[in-house]
Amino acid sequence: MGYPDIRMRRLRSSETMRRLVRETSLSADDLIYPLFVKLGEGVKEPIASLKGSFHFSPDTIVTEAKEVASLGIPAVILFGVAGAKDENGSEAWAEDGAVQLAIKNIKQAVPGLLVATDVCLCAYTESGHCGVTKDEKIDNDATCKLLAKMALSHAQAGADIVGPSDMMDGRVGYIRQTLEENGFDEVAIMSYSAKYASAFYGPFRDVADSTPAFGDRRSYQMDAANIDQAIEEVAQDIEEGADIVMVKPALCYLDVICQVRAEFDCPVAAYFVSGEYMMLHAAADAGLLELERAMLEVHYAMKRAGAGIIITYYAKELAKFLG
Repeated sequence: MGYPDIRMRRLRSSETMRRLVRETSLSADDLIYPLFVKLGEGVKEPIASLKGSFHFSPDTIVTEAKEVASLGIPAVILFGVAGAKDENGSEAWAEDGAVQLAIKNIKQAVPGLLVATDVCLCAYTESGHCGVTKDEKIDNDATCKLLAKMALSHAQAGADIVGPSDMMDGRVGYIRQTLEENGFDEVAIMSYSAKYASAFYGPFRDVADSTPAFGDRRSYQMDAANIDQAIEEVAQDIEEGADIVMVKPALCYLDVICQVRAEFDCPVAAYFVSGEYMMLHAAADAGLLELERAMLEVHYAMKRAGAGIIITYYAKELAKFLG
């Protein structure tokens, strides 16, 4: 049978009909909202390179967290901006660090909101690299030990999820062992398993002041041309104890998200990164597209590819729109 007995347009005839037969669902339940925290009091500074985002201090971030929770968004992820940097990034695991204080304040004020944290040294090291350096090379194993200290400090402050984003070999295993040995067996690990060396991180590096002082991150982040390595990275992270695996960025790597979802029986996250977010804003500001429709379209694409969790700067706008 074919046309005219079958008319596919019947199922597109109205918004109500389209809703009825829609194959992919998108809701606030799928979202995590990124927040940036720095030491201080009363701080809420607009970030010029990341429209709609702010630098918060540990006290003001509570108001933002309450709004996020009120919109039905289940989680935030915290990124720290260092007050002082050193060779090893020691502020990253300080008990009185910005992230640690923010976790405590949020969990006290909004206990039902999940708090995830980014676990990486790039914002804390003098080099701007994701690990400690020796002769301008990353010391993988020394870095893993420090990342485990950082993750433990977040767990001690009350974090529900820790998210290693550094791409060091074996870091998930180090973190899982450290959490288990210290009684934090219920803290989840959301590993940035397939994190690509991408041009789309530009605005974030400005936000977190984490641009490398020398070289680049291609010796540890993934080559954009590869997918088999991504699958192996995911497999290793799951074996080492990751509960959630992530593909980052999202739009250029929808095929990776799709294959990871097909091959592994665990939650898959996608990060709609700063450059992707600002790319839509730039096009909308130039009058080239309708922002709301584009926002929905790209997030449906991530869900359709297989991402059950989406980290996005559009989380609040999406939650309001989707109701």
